[in-house]
Amino acid sequence: MKHFVLLFFLLTVAASGFAQTQSCPLNSNFSLGNLTHWQAYTGNNARGNPVPDSLLEKYDSSSGSPSGTQGVSVIYEYNLPSIPGIQILSTPGTDAYGKFSTIPTINGYKYSNSILLGSTSITRNSGAGVGGGYVRGVRYRINVPSGPPDEPYTMTYAYAMVLENGTHNSAQQPLFSATLKTNDGVIACASPQYFLPTLNNADSRGSGAVLDSALAKSQGFYLSDLPSPNSNPNSQSPNAEHLRDVWAKGWTEVTFDLSPWRGQQVVLTFETDNCVPGGHFAYSYIALRKTCDGLAISGPSVACIGNTLTYSVPGLTAATYQWSVPSDWQIVSSTDTSVVQVKIGNAAGTVSVHEANSCANLSAVLPVTTTPPTVAGDATGGIEVCTGTNSAVLKVANNTGSVVSWLSTTDGANYAVLNSPTFQYTARDLTATTTFRALVQNGESCTIDTTTATTVLVDPATVGGKLTPPSLAFCKDQTKDALLVLEGEVGKPVNWQSSTDGINWTDFAPVYDADQFSLVGLTMPKQYRVRVQSGVCPSQNSDIASVDYVNVPFPQASSVPADTLVCYNTPATLNSTISIGTNYSWNTTANLTGAGNGSIPSLPYPMTIIATPPATTRYVLSVENAGCPNILKDTFLVRVLPKINVDAGNDTTVVINQPLQLHATSDDTTTVGGDKFSWTPIIGLDNPDIADPIASYTGETDSVRYLVTATSGHGCIGTAQVLVKVFKTSPDIFVPSAFTPDGTSNRIFRPIAPGIATLQYFMVYNRWGQLMYRTSQLGQGWDGMVNGRKADVGGYVWVVQGTTYTGKVIAHRGTMVLVR
Repeated sequence: MKHFVLLFFLLTVAASGFAQTQSCPLNSNFSLGNLTHWQAYTGNNARGNPVPDSLLEKYDSSSGSPSGTQGVSVIYEYNLPSIPGIQILSTPGTDAYGKFSTIPTINGYKYSNSILLGSTSITRNSGAGVGGGYVRGVRYRINVPSGPPDEPYTMTYAYAMVLENGTHNSAQQPLFSATLKTNDGVIACASPQYFLPTLNNADSRGSGAVLDSALAKSQGFYLSDLPSPNSNPNSQSPNAEHLRDVWAKGWTEVTFDLSPWRGQQVVLTFETDNCVPGGHFAYSYIALRKTCDGLAISGPSVACIGNTLTYSVPGLTAATYQWSVPSDWQIVSSTDTSVVQVKIGNAAGTVSVHEANSCANLSAVLPVTTTPPTVAGDATGGIEVCTGTNSAVLKVANNTGSVVSWLSTTDGANYAVLNSPTFQYTARDLTATTTFRALVQNGESCTIDTTTATTVLVDPATVGGKLTPPSLAFCKDQTKDALLVLEGEVGKPVNWQSSTDGINWTDFAPVYDADQFSLVGLTMPKQYRVRVQSGVCPSQNSDIASVDYVNVPFPQASSVPADTLVCYNTPATLNSTISIGTNYSWNTTANLTGAGNGSIPSLPYPMTIIATPPATTRYVLSVENAGCPNILKDTFLVRVLPKINVDAGNDTTVVINQPLQLHATSDDTTTVGGDKFSWTPIIGLDNPDIADPIASYTGETDSVRYLVTATSGHGCIGTAQVLVKVFKTSPDIFVPSAFTPDGTSNRIFRPIAPGIATLQYFMVYNRWGQLMYRTSQLGQGWDGMVNGRKADVGGYVWVVQGTTYTGKVIAHRGTMVLVR
C-alpha cells in the first residue's frame, strides 16, 4: 500500500483581544464552498478500524489538487476515480434514503453548507481474504484562542447519516464518528461513534448478527423505504436480490466546549466507514455553525400565545439538562433533553438552559416576548365581472397578523399561490369564476391561518345564439306547431323583439324572457329576434328568424281523449272530428279499427277509432289542408297497464276437518295497498273476499277447484285456479307402486300426503342400497333420472316420513317398479 506523509497546518488565530478570539476558525463551516484549511484522507479498512495513518491516502491543507485540499470541493473514493467520496454541498437537496435535507435548518437556525462523507459504493470479499470497506475522513487543526478558561469557546456541528445494516457484530458495522484530540489524547466525551447496534451474534463468517432494532430506533434510526442499490453480498448469484435493510438518522446537533484547552491545539476529525468486510455502505452529512462564542438556544424570541413551540440547544454527549421558562409557560415534554416542547403563556421573560457532561458545563439564556395568536379575518371585495378585461380589488379585514400570500382557485380544490404579501390585492383579467383567500400569520412563531373566502363571479361573454327554425310559414288561424326556439346562446333571454321590416324592432310588452315562443294570431309576415345577456356582460341579439304568412286556413280537428288508460287486452275508444282539412294519415294503423283510408269526403268529418295495443302506444293523427304547408298533428296516448299475473299456489290435498290455508298473490304494482281478491265457489271458505282465506271440508266434499280473482285500483283483473282434493281418511301418506317416467302419465314418482303438514324425507333406493333420490318438499318427486342419466327399469325401495297437521309422525316404506 502506498505511504504518504501527512502535512498539517497551523491555523493562527489572532489573540489581540478576547472578542476577536471568539471567532470560529476560517472555513470551519465550509462557507468557502471547498475544503480549504481542512485535511482529508481516504482508505480501506481491510485490517479493521481504525485504519493506521500509514495506510491512508492523504490530502494536506497546504496545497491544491491533486494532493491537497485548497480550493478542492470533491475528492474521490479510494481507488474509485469516478465516484465522489468527499463532497462540499452548497445547494440543499433531499437525501433519497433518509428523505431529509442535505443542508439542514434546525429549529430556526439555517446552516449554509455541508459536507458529504461516503457513497453507496462497496467492495467485495476476494478469494485471498477480506476486501475491506471504504474509509473517508476530514480533519481540522484548531488553535484554541487564549482567553478566560471559564468563558466557553464552542464548536457546534449537525450530522445526519445513512447506514446499511451489514448484520455484523457492532464493531464491524458501517459507522460515522466524530473525534476530538488534544496532545493528551482523545477527548472521550466529545468523540462519539454512531452505528447500527446488533446483538453481536454473528456466525463464523462474521454475518447474521441480529439488529437490535429497538435500540436503533431509540437512537433516532429509521428504516428507509428504498432497497440497497447493491445486491446481497452474502449471495453468490449474479442476480442476487437487493435487501431492504438501509437505515437513516435525520439531522442531530452536537456541541463541545474547548475553553479548557485555551491556547492549545486540538484536532477535530469526521469519518465515515463502510463495514469492515466491505459489502455494506455508509455515508453521512456534517454541517458546522459559524458561531463559536458559547451555547445558543434555538427557537423563536417572539412566541405566539397558546402555541406549543420548540426550543433546543446543540446536545452534549451523555449530558444532563435543566430548562426554565417564564412563569405562566408550561414545558410539556421531558426537560432532561436538548430539545423541549413549550406551551406559551402570556408573560414575557427568558428561556434558559444548563447542560453539562464530564467535559463541558454550558448555559444559555434567550430573552422572549409574546404576541397574540393569528386571527385570519375575512377576505372581502368579491364582485361580479365580465370575462376578459376586468379587475376586482380584494382586501383583508378583521385580522391579527400580516398577509403571507394570497390564494386563488377556480375549482374549489386546487389553489394557486399569488406572491402578494399585502392586505390589498387586485385581481385582473379573470376568465373564470375565482375564489380568493389570504394566508395570515402574526409572526413566525404563530400558525398560518386562512381567511374566509371571497369570490369574483366571472360571467362568460354573451352569445346571442340563433332561432330555430330560421324561417317558417304561418297559416291563417294557426293555433299550434309554430314554435321558435332559442339555441346556442350564452346568457339569459332579456326580451323578445319583432319587426315588420327588419329595421325597426319592437320589444315584447309585457317582457317575455323564455327561450321559446309559440306564434299565435299572426296576420302578416314578421321577423323575430331575442336580446340575450350574460350576467353583467354587454347584451347581444340572436340571429333573426323570418315568418312568412300564408292566407290559407290551418287544418283543424278536435280529438278526445288525448290520454287514455286501459287495462291489458282492453280496447280504447278514440274520437276525432276534422273540421278543416283535405286529407289525413296515421303514424301507425297497427291494432286500430276504424282508421279510415286517409281521404275526407266532406266536412266536418267524424271518426271513431278502436285501439287495442298490447303495450303503451302513441297514435298520431296528421291532418293536411291543401295550400297550407303546415300539418296539424294530434297525438292520442294509449297507456296500457301491465297484465296482472295471479298465483294461487299448487294443487293440494287435505283430509276432512283439516284447516287449509289458501294464499293468493299478484304482481300488480299500480295499486297502493295491493289488489282486492275474491274466491269462487265459497265452499269451505271462512272469508272469500281476502287473499288468504282458511278452508275446511266435511265428508260431503270430494274436491273443489277455486277461481281467485285479483282486481286492481284501476279495475283491471287477473285470475288463477287451484284444485283441492279432499280425502275421507285420517292424515296419511300414499305412495304409488309403479311409475313410467317416459310415459304420458304417472311420469313423476311422488308421495300423496293428505293431512300432512311437513315432510321430513322421501327417499328412493336401488336394489343395492344406493340413494337415487331425496326430497323434503311436499309435492315434489323423482323423474327417474340419476346424475343426468335414466335409471334402470326394475324394482326400487322407498321410505317416507311426515308429520300431520295435528303433530303426529307418520312413516312408511315400500317398493315400486320403474317401467319404461
